[in-house]
Amino acid sequence: MSEMIRLDKFLADMSAGTRSQAKELISKGKVRLNGNIVKDASVKLNKNTDIVEIEGVKTKYCEYEYYMLNKPAGVVSATEDKNDRTVLDLLTTKARKDLFPVGRLDKDTEGLLIITNDGELSHMLLSPKKHVNKTYYVETDIYIDESMSRLLENGVDIGDAKPTMRAGVKVINQKNNDKAFYDSEKNVSLITLTEGRFHQVKRMYQAVGAKVIYLKRISMGGLKLDERLKSGEYRPLTDEEIQLLKKIR
Repeated sequence: MSEMIRLDKFLADMSAGTRSQAKELISKGKVRLNGNIVKDASVKLNKNTDIVEIEGVKTKYCEYEYYMLNKPAGVVSATEDKNDRTVLDLLTTKARKDLFPVGRLDKDTEGLLIITNDGELSHMLLSPKKHVNKTYYVETDIYIDESMSRLLENGVDIGDAKPTMRAGVKVINQKNNDKAFYDSEKNVSLITLTEGRFHQVKRMYQAVGAKVIYLKRISMGGLKLDERLKSGEYRPLTDEEIQLLKKIR
């Protein structure tokens, strides 16, 4: 990929406004390239080595960004929405303007959501052919017994053309107490899916007679939700986490 880029595109990519707004900044002499004011929006620069200043603030080019968000309930997994806050509204320190959520979580579902502008990575994680594991923490209105677990694991009819694929189910109880999740007052289970149908977890539990009252995704593609992130908080993925996701083929 070429390292050269037009100045107006550099600014637009780095959230300095639209391409037209970037050109206006340049024409007004508010942009410096390697210390010199430049008023030609078409001038090309090396996005990795040349120094761009916008109104005195140095701006480093960033090709891709990768974030882990602990999505809260009430926020929609979209880039924009007329009625509700979106997951992108929660990212206040992002450099790029072309970020998007990898897949979606329902409005009332919480937990791990990857946000990036890497389309190739997103495609790999969401492709039905890849069968990427996604694990959810589930609270239900009734206890999930062994027979219900087996049904969920083997696949259930949720009204689609085909039953769901095989899943992994772990019921959290006093015998296999997992301190990170267990609450004796709640009916808790973990379910791992390799597909992503509409409202799938809720529909699967409904198919075995249970109602999901709380749902949180805790891992995807081997990437685990950072327990230090409070609801609504986010952080950049580490290089190791990015490479972990990119190993999916």
